[in-house]
Amino acid sequence: MKEETTPTLIPATTPLHAAWNWSLSSLNEQSWVKNISDSESSTHYPIKLLRYWFMFNLIKEQQQRLGRPLRVCEIGVDRGQMRRYVQDAGFTDIACWEAVDYKLQAELSESGYTKQIQANVDLPEFALADKYDVIIVLHLLEHLFEPENLAMKLAPPLENGGILIGGFPAVPQIIQTYRQEKIRKTAANFGHVSTFSPQRVKSMAASCGLTMDFLSGTYMLRKRNFFLENCKGWVRLNLLWGVLFPALSGEIYWQMRK
Repeated sequence: MKEETTPTLIPATTPLHAAWNWSLSSLNEQSWVKNISDSESSTHYPIKLLRYWFMFNLIKEQQQRLGRPLRVCEIGVDRGQMRRYVQDAGFTDIACWEAVDYKLQAELSESGYTKQIQANVDLPEFALADKYDVIIVLHLLEHLFEPENLAMKLAPPLENGGILIGGFPAVPQIIQTYRQEKIRKTAANFGHVSTFSPQRVKSMAASCGLTMDFLSGTYMLRKRNFFLENCKGWVRLNLLWGVLFPALSGEIYWQMRK
């Protein structure tokens, strides 16, 4: 079977951007990540795993742009799913990939990190000591009361041309503040305490002095073991919905460039 091509990244302001044509094949190579993230899933292209798929493709685009192995820092790594996704997809153009988390779990030793750093990003003194081509904050910022503060700290450690990438649940701008106030009243320890509309993401990029050059929603319907998740066309349809209606698409994923 001929492999799908990966086109050049098109700015987020263009409705049909690169994600429409990115290959879905890496989703089918993730038995370890599936077992960790959703062990009950049995479909070929589980929409839940698109969070890693977006990051994977943005990382590949960055390597193609720079033309050299990447220095990567991932903050909020859980058990190493993101690193393992990239590893199992066969992407090896990595100079280093460092893990930062408040709790370093045993599974991280299996996932190919070059360095593990135990740190609490909520502390005022938190800072990264090195420079990176890619910094990942995947499903992390929604757990912070002041996510913009962390984003501000992550802009300086980016190399010129470096990218900050991440994603989280999405809400429309009109209810963003209301929804955030509501979830903060009942949030569990390290639960979701911040909400994000596409407009808030763009404002965050501007406040950090970064250029917003990619933003996309993910899905219109996600259901575990839904039979259509075995069909690439169904995933493409959900991605199209995400492009056209990011605030109404469950989750949004984005890239900010220095």
